[in-house]
Amino acid sequence: MPENSIPKEAAYQIINDELMLDGNPRLNLASFVTTWMEPECDKLMMESINKNYVDMDEYPVTTELQNRCVNMIARLFNAPLGDGEAAVGVGTVGSSEAIMLAGLAFKRQWQNKRKAQGLPYDKPNIVTGANVQVCWEKFARYFEVELKEVNLREDYYVMDPVKAVEMVDENTICVAAILGSTLTGEFEDVKLLNDLLVEKNKQTGWDTPIHVDAASGGFIAPFLYPELEWDFRLPLVKSINVSGHKYGLVYAGIGWVVWRTKTDLPDELIFHINYLGADQPTFTLNFSKGSSQVIAQYYQLIRLGFEGYRNVMDNCRENMMVLRQGLEKTGRFNIVSKENGVPLVAFSLKDSSRHNEFEVAETLRRFGWIVPAYTMPADAQHVTVLRVVIREDFSRTLAERLVADFEKVLHELDTLPARIHAKMANGKVNGVKKTPEETQREVTAYWKKLLETKKTNKNTIC
Repeated sequence: MPENSIPKEAAYQIINDELMLDGNPRLNLASFVTTWMEPECDKLMMESINKNYVDMDEYPVTTELQNRCVNMIARLFNAPLGDGEAAVGVGTVGSSEAIMLAGLAFKRQWQNKRKAQGLPYDKPNIVTGANVQVCWEKFARYFEVELKEVNLREDYYVMDPVKAVEMVDENTICVAAILGSTLTGEFEDVKLLNDLLVEKNKQTGWDTPIHVDAASGGFIAPFLYPELEWDFRLPLVKSINVSGHKYGLVYAGIGWVVWRTKTDLPDELIFHINYLGADQPTFTLNFSKGSSQVIAQYYQLIRLGFEGYRNVMDNCRENMMVLRQGLEKTGRFNIVSKENGVPLVAFSLKDSSRHNEFEVAETLRRFGWIVPAYTMPADAQHVTVLRVVIREDFSRTLAERLVADFEKVLHELDTLPARIHAKMANGKVNGVKKTPEETQREVTAYWKKLLETKKTNKNTIC
């Protein structure tokens, strides 16, 4: 900390200058998180930025807005609620906290039942696919639950419901299904998982439930795929989380978790406090948090309505198809993602003998685009992909421009020596190791050709 103060204008300029070196959020195609909202919503958020959400007695209207959001989302997910019946759920800082809370509810429910039966309750486990987001690994490690992962395989990058149910045992607190895999955007078959698990529960006498991690797909499926059964229409689905800051169309910092009924959330996990002015129930991992994101979520729900969300998701899907078809036309990529699911395109190079996906991603940054390259999880780790997430603010024009920039990158890489790939192969190309002299001659020839090209261009441009 500096010894002396500085003028506010100077402090602003210093920080603003440094932040200029950050990437452009709208060109960050790695992220599912919302990067644009309407000015009216921005204004509402700034006006409420000094409200601490946890002060429910002081800010009762904000609390009411959160409760309305919970009820709208629960009904969107077909929770079995009667007329006027309040839904059970809570706003969180994101799907990570939501998953922690849902996992804790499952663990406590399982422990209580095992205690009542006089059975051991010290070795809980949870069954997921290897494609789950890291927050599931955090939950398992932080709260001492064994994580049993169904490995992936090439051309099948989501959890196999048959293998998942085979891994279920008497200590399984729940099976977690993903509605919108982070890797490929694909929806897992929750309906098949439910049916197989119902049958296994009948055979064993267990009552293993399902949690749906709908962080990405929860605000997509109801609007694009309304007939798809994945939510509370399935009897074993007891809780669902969704990220308001993804396709809920709110800036980072808001998630939601809703339970099927009150009995699915153990009472002993709910705390009651009165030192803020009145009795207040609370079930969160943190305490203080801002109110802005809750208010922004309510704005989006009433501003857009069902029609507006459907239009936004339709537009995202159309722009995804434009990008997908443009990449296919280049003839250089294999498309890994499906057409249905979260609007994204995951793809890999058909020929990575000279340059790989990581080099493509790195070179593309020069054009301003941030596109991630990554390897798949266990049993498919030999597959490397690039992924572009289509958000509300990613237009058809940007999709077409991105395809053009991919072609420029590929053309440029084709003219370069295979530097990184050659190093990865221990200096071997086609199985034959180059001598230092050969490598040097190749690099020298490339730069000489590049300089001659620039000189020619300079002489011909008026």
